[in-house]
Amino acid sequence: MADSKAPEKVAGEAETVVSPPAESPPTESSPAANVANVEQPAVPAIETPAPAPAPADATSGLLPPQHWIQLDEPETDVEENDSALGDNISSTASLSSSILHYRTINGRRFHSEQGNAQYWVTNDDQSNEALDINHHVITIMSEGKLHQAPLSKDIQKVVDIGTGTGIWAIDFADEYPNSSVVGTDISPIQPSWVPPNLEFQIDDCTQEWTFEENSLDYVHIRFLVGSVVDWPALFQQAFRCLKPGGYIESYEGGPNIGSDDGSVTKTSAMGQWGEIFCEGGRRIGRSFSIVEDQEQRKGIEAAGFVDIEEKDFKVPIGTWAKDPTLKEAGQYFQAAILQDIEGTLLFIANVLGWSKEEIGLFGAHYRHEIRSKSISGFFRQKVVWARKPLA
Repeated sequence: MADSKAPEKVAGEAETVVSPPAESPPTESSPAANVANVEQPAVPAIETPAPAPAPADATSGLLPPQHWIQLDEPETDVEENDSALGDNISSTASLSSSILHYRTINGRRFHSEQGNAQYWVTNDDQSNEALDINHHVITIMSEGKLHQAPLSKDIQKVVDIGTGTGIWAIDFADEYPNSSVVGTDISPIQPSWVPPNLEFQIDDCTQEWTFEENSLDYVHIRFLVGSVVDWPALFQQAFRCLKPGGYIESYEGGPNIGSDDGSVTKTSAMGQWGEIFCEGGRRIGRSFSIVEDQEQRKGIEAAGFVDIEEKDFKVPIGTWAKDPTLKEAGQYFQAAILQDIEGTLLFIANVLGWSKEEIGLFGAHYRHEIRSKSISGFFRQKVVWARKPLA
C-alpha cells in the first residue's frame, strides 16, 4: 500500500505560508447560501425488529397475553358463533331476586355470587348447550352408563350436586323412576318440564348442606373443578349426609391438553390452555388441577369412605382416534369446545388481567388449533366412587 505520509521538507527550502482567504459574505450563488437548497442524501431507514415476546413465567409456564397479539391472526374458517351440534327450606326453595340477578362480563352472563360460590363458566344459552353436549360425550365414554357406582335398582334418595342444566339428573330420574332425585345448583337454569320424581333446588354446595344426616343413598358430583376452595370439606359433607352403605361419585376433568404424538406443544394455544386456568385458579384460590393432584381420591379417603375405585379417561378432541367410540366422542367433544370458547375463557382471563383484544386473539388461535386435523389432542378426566362404611 502507498505511503500516505506528507513529503519531507528539503533543507534550506523557503517555507511558503499560505494565508486563508478573507471571509466574504455569502452571495446567492455561493455554496454557503445554497446549502439549505441542496438535497441531502437519504439516510437509510433502520428496521427495528418487533420486540420478542416475554418468556413464559418461570413458575407457571404461562405465556404473556401480548404473545398472541404479536402472532399472525389465523384465518377464520368458521362462523363467529361456533354452534356445532324450615329456614333451610325457605332459603333454598324460593327464587329470590338476588339469585336471578346475574352478572355480565363483556356481554356474557354469569351466575350471581351466592355465599362462597363462584363458578367460572357463563350460564347463558350458548354455554348451557355446551354443557349438554359434554354430557353426551361422557355418556359415550362411559359406554352409555350414567354412573360407575354399583347402585341397586330400588335406590331411593339421590342428590346431584352442581346439576347445571339438570341433564344428568333428568336422565337418572328417567332410568330410576322409583327414586327421588334432587339436583342442586347456584343458578336456576334448569328446565321446568322434568320427570315427576325430580326436583331442583338452589343451593351452594360449599356451604353446609341442608340434607339430614344419614339420609341419602347416592351423591353424584360432576364438573365442580375451579369452583371449590376446600374439596375435603365437600366430601365430608357428602359422608355426613349419606346413609351407611351409600355411595359417592365424583367426576372431574383437568384443564391441561395432552397429545401422545407431540402435536400439542407448550407454546401453542392448546398447550397454554391449562396454564391459563391453573394460574387463574391459583389467584382465586380454587384449584383446576384436582385430577392431576389426585384431590378426589385423597378427599374421599380422608372423609372416611371405603372401597374406593377410580377410572381415567383420555377424551379425544376431534376425529383423530381410530376407535369408533372414541372417534364419535371426540367429534362431539370438539363441538362442545367450539360451542363456547369465549364463555369458557372469559372469567379466568379477566382474573389474569387480559384485555378483550387479547382474549379474542388467543381464542382465535385456540379455535384454529381445535379444528386442526394435524393435532391429536385430548383432555384427561377421572371418575372416583366409594362407599360409606356400614358401621
